[in-house]
Amino acid sequence: MSDPRDPVGRLGLGAANVGNLYRALSDDEAQAVLQAAWDGGVRTFDTAPHYGLGLSEERLGRFLRTKPRDDFVLSTKVGRLLRPDPSWTGGDDDAHDFVVPARQHRVWDTSPAGLRRSLEESLERMGLDRVDVVYLHDPERYDLDRTLDEGLTGLAALREAGLVAEVGVASMDTAALAASARTGVLDRLMVAGRWTLLDRSAAADVLPACREHGVRVVAAAVFNSGLLATERPSGTDLFDYRAPSGDELARARRLAEVCHAHGVPLPVAALRFPLQEPLVSTVVAGAAAPEQARANAAAMAAEIPAALWDDLS
Repeated sequence: MSDPRDPVGRLGLGAANVGNLYRALSDDEAQAVLQAAWDGGVRTFDTAPHYGLGLSEERLGRFLRTKPRDDFVLSTKVGRLLRPDPSWTGGDDDAHDFVVPARQHRVWDTSPAGLRRSLEESLERMGLDRVDVVYLHDPERYDLDRTLDEGLTGLAALREAGLVAEVGVASMDTAALAASARTGVLDRLMVAGRWTLLDRSAAADVLPACREHGVRVVAAAVFNSGLLATERPSGTDLFDYRAPSGDELARARRLAEVCHAHGVPLPVAALRFPLQEPLVSTVVAGAAAPEQARANAAAMAAEIPAALWDDLS
């Protein structure tokens, strides 16, 4: 897929923003973000039905249908089905931070039949005939024990049927990630926000479990929702979708000082840090504007002094 010696080739685009996360993008603005990422060398794209109640998948599919299918790697997620909400009387999907009309709602279904139905509906929204990777999305938010029983069985069935090449779990919860890796069923884990400069909690249980069972890691949410996305972190930046605590802000500012001393902007170090772990195959980052997509690609190509990682540790 990507050359491990090529950092730019190990950058993926997370498509939550093109599903109107936090703010609305027009169709043209969303396409401009995707095109900027493509022009910057990105060939790995990740989406989910959850992102904008299907809007992210629709927009990403419209863009990728213009590209040769074998030139990119595409992943989506399963576990939540989108169904019309009969109680909707207007308003956006504010509860999940997406600026889209909440005409649909999410219905959990981690049964093997439900996972297959979810994949089929995602392909229909995207207008594509296949994805490369399917992740079970946030299993701990539903029923972790049940999901590990029936959900991973369903994932394995999708892979065995040749409907996807690889399967995994995507989560911010280290207990769910470690338990999923230990089953030995998965090819990948998408570790969201738990293997970053500021939050390295995946090192305790998740990474050892992946190492033991041969599971590759995709590092996502590497800016922890924004606190590591600027050179000078502030209290107005988000940490894991909320305001940072005083301690979290202080540690982010200390990281920024160390990076500055080495002539490396904090966001550049934040993008590149996960790749210091050999298990990490890809770093997935979002972008809400073309200039952010271009900045992410440039960051992956930047020279990083080896001494920086020593000082940051």
